[in-house]
Amino acid sequence: MEESIVNPSKIESHIAFSSLREIVLGGQDGLVNVLGIVLGIAVASNDLRIILAGGLVAAFAESVSMGAVAYTSTMAQHSIYEGELAREKRHLKQRPQEEKDEIRKIFQEKGFSGQLLEEAVQTITSREEVWLEEMMNAEFDLHPVGVKKAVASSLIVGFAAIAGSLIPLIPFLTVPIFKIPISTGVWLSLGISALALFAVGVYKAQTTVGDWKKSGLEMAAIGTISALVGFLIGYLFKAPTTL
Repeated sequence: MEESIVNPSKIESHIAFSSLREIVLGGQDGLVNVLGIVLGIAVASNDLRIILAGGLVAAFAESVSMGAVAYTSTMAQHSIYEGELAREKRHLKQRPQEEKDEIRKIFQEKGFSGQLLEEAVQTITSREEVWLEEMMNAEFDLHPVGVKKAVASSLIVGFAAIAGSLIPLIPFLTVPIFKIPISTGVWLSLGISALALFAVGVYKAQTTVGDWKKSGLEMAAIGTISALVGFLIGYLFKAPTTL
């Protein structure tokens, strides 16, 4: 029985990186969006009930929306892959020599030459599934995805979004418990959200590559500045009551 040419560790690495990207995407997007909304509502209304209602509505709507987008984008990628795969299958049957020459060119660009090049081309083109896989990967940079991947992606992004979205709301949930002013809740929300974004940046750097301090500060700065846009818009519509 022939061994598969696919490297399992490479697949696991790709899956882990993809999941990390989805967690960061969902978590950061949910946190920043809801932070901007609650800060805007807080400065505009100074009404805890409206702040919590608006924040929770935004949190759950954001998570559903982000999950749906992750699903549809992954399925679109699947459709593109399947379309190109069908086209390549036709080309292999209709003009095999041209497709073989493309494989030769791909391996020449990788540094193969002479007898080694011809052996590589012969090995790849001797099995249609391997030939097709090489064409899809090297020529189009496309990889197979399916419904399971789309569902998994939507769930990861959706749950990451709801988890991130709830972080800016935590201080406002403590307002009636500790009798703190809403203005204090605003600064606490901004502070813990910035720390959460910093932690995500650090985790991303340690999981992939990069300086953890730079990655953390970059993530915190981008998210905080984006969220402050909501604060400024809320300030423009500020109610007569001072915050």
